Amino acid sequence: MKKVRVAVVGMGIGRPNGLALASNPRAEVVALCDLVEESMTDFAARLPQPDEIRLYTDFDELCRNREIDAIFIGTPNQLHVPMGLKAVEHDKHVLVTKPLADSVEAAERLVNTAEAAGVVNMMSLSTRFSAEVQYMGALAQLGTFGEIYYARARSIRRNGIPAWNTGFIRKGGGAFRDMGVHVLDSAWWMLGMPRPVSVTGVAGAKFGPRGLGFFGRRAPDQVASAPESYYSQFAADDYAGGFIRFEEGGALQVESFWASHQPGDLQIELFGDEAGAQLRPPTLYTNGPVPAAVVETAKGFGAKPQAGRGLKDEGSPLDITFDGLTQERSKAWNTIADHFIACILDGVPCEAPLRHGLIVQTMMEGLLKSAQSGEEVRLGG
Repeated sequence: MKKVRVAVVGMGIGRPNGLALASNPRAEVVALCDLVEESMTDFAARLPQPDEIRLYTDFDELCRNREIDAIFIGTPNQLHVPMGLKAVEHDKHVLVTKPLADSVEAAERLVNTAEAAGVVNMMSLSTRFSAEVQYMGALAQLGTFGEIYYARARSIRRNGIPAWNTGFIRKGGGAFRDMGVHVLDSAWWMLGMPRPVSVTGVAGAKFGPRGLGFFGRRAPDQVASAPESYYSQFAADDYAGGFIRFEEGGALQVESFWASHQPGDLQIELFGDEAGAQLRPPTLYTNGPVPAAVVETAKGFGAKPQAGRGLKDEGSPLDITFDGLTQERSKAWNTIADHFIACILDGVPCEAPLRHGLIVQTMMEGLLKSAQSGEEVRLGG
């Protein structure tokens, strides 16, 4: 059986992606790359045949290895494009963590190069590929919601500024590119990926530059006291919010907070003229009875709809929740890995190409630009 030989770059987000790739019977992780060799040896021990995995601290050297077919890139935002370009130059398929880049111009360069090279190019998006988002997206594609004319998406932490890599807090990083990208991408995908035409936004940093709101890599539930040598380099947003308009008249309100005096939350809400929904806990809001398509589609996700308020009154407001739909996050990583391998070996059309990442990047950068100028930004000419 032919296997895709994969290299994993970056021992942070590379770990869940690498484990998922290694669990696919048609893939094998043959190389790791990081600046810290101890991080690689530690992770290699968790993979099949760790003694056969090659370790690299030089990315150029890794790319020259002809026995590597594909590369997962899990480095800071600012390095995604230069590393992606180098990988594509050596005919490697690429799987890139979010966001695609640190600017629209850089994202365009990588997308155009990867598409011209003909390699499989894909975004690793753990929220979009979660069971909740995939199911709600499937219902949207079936027309369950009718016309989705509005959506709200937010990702909020009470304390959650990363305290272990300055790539997060320097120019090109920030809360919106780190967290907001997840809910922005997922909401946009569930809306049917409409063309964005304008965005207005606000953004700033109220906690990070003061050394507040940080958390540690090993203890994510505990507040970390970042040293001044770290937080003094803060040059990005720790909050952002805005409003995006789409070509056919729909709109999306999106918010992202690395730190706030609010409880943590990750939520997406859909407003349709036939039904609405929220992501967590997965709930469909409609009028009774339970639509047959909801039941049939749920079976494919191993879920069972549970009708609540309004069940006995046909045509009255009805809330439908789903037993078994919420899954461990690792399942999303496995879904991503399996799809990436299927795209390479079976020629399956990619459901999350880098071009999607480019469109999301355009919306993100437009929002941040609007925050700086205080004016609405037009997108796409």
